[in-house]
Amino acid sequence: MSALPSNAEPRPGRLPPGIDSLPANAVEIAGLNKTYGGASGKRALIDVDLNIPRGSLFGLLGPNGAGKSTLINILAQLVNKSSGTVKVWGADLDSAPRAVAASIGVVPQELNIDPFFTPAELLDLQAGLYGVPKRERRTHEILAALGLADRANAYARTLSGGMRRRLMVAKAMVHSPPVLVLDEPTAGVDVELRQQLWAYVRELNAAGTTLLLTTHYLEEAEQLCDRIAIINHGRVIACDTTAALLRRLDRKELVFLTADDLAEVPAPLARFDAELQGPRRLLVRYQPSRTQIGEILAAVQSAGLRIVDLTTLEADLEDIFLQLTRGAHADEAGPAAVVDRRSRVGHGARE
Repeated sequence: MSALPSNAEPRPGRLPPGIDSLPANAVEIAGLNKTYGGASGKRALIDVDLNIPRGSLFGLLGPNGAGKSTLINILAQLVNKSSGTVKVWGADLDSAPRAVAASIGVVPQELNIDPFFTPAELLDLQAGLYGVPKRERRTHEILAALGLADRANAYARTLSGGMRRRLMVAKAMVHSPPVLVLDEPTAGVDVELRQQLWAYVRELNAAGTTLLLTTHYLEEAEQLCDRIAIINHGRVIACDTTAALLRRLDRKELVFLTADDLAEVPAPLARFDAELQGPRRLLVRYQPSRTQIGEILAAVQSAGLRIVDLTTLEADLEDIFLQLTRGAHADEAGPAAVVDRRSRVGHGARE
């Protein structure tokens, strides 16, 4: 799959009336509320404030029922908000809904493809719904970019599940939106297709498209997204760069594998949070903000330990997610959660 032409410089007419330059934020949400069933009903979104910078690859995470789908459906104009303001690519949802629709493409989690149309027909139909003139349609270009050119004239019902998922992305791209929303795009797909889709997502983002991604695969969000917001019970409980979120859990672990059996924690390491997990396995927990790793290594050397292997364990996005959605604080989180993202050093080996 190859990237589509850059969306960094929209073609004439892409900016809403009255907007003379590209917006700093692709999406701006302020005081957004949604209550289902009237004033006394279920509050799905509560005072949501969220800015998605232009050109970012933004992750929106949260447990089931947190409000992610409601927020996306408001952006897609499938659900009416109760209050607040929403702007997409500089256009206000209340005063310029058609400009908002022209500026955003949504790839839903559910496959909604008419099985009796071909991919080429589906894209032409979708482009027509968006008012794209025939001379400006890029049906075959988009299908080629998503690896569907050879199936352009095959009935959609004959496509594999992975091809149908790619066709959903293609449908969302027919009007060249500068903002693309991907709602659980890899749910239920195999590993190879997932990697292909993420590679394409990176290419789209590099070409200038702003992407909003929801996913339950937290490792993917950590690797892909430069900024992440976490929503829970309708409220945004965290929004920061991915690196800054990971720094919130001030906790790391070192696991030493020794050449000799140990009966107890060596005295030089007693001042650290250290424990024996076996006769030759020594675990040391520490807070990087308070303790330098060099201090621990110096204590190991002072104890005269012969180290044959060293593993470092640190917090990942899953730890942050669980901590925040469970209402815990960073300094209360236990060390048992730190089990992922390992780097290994020993005899020159890497894991």
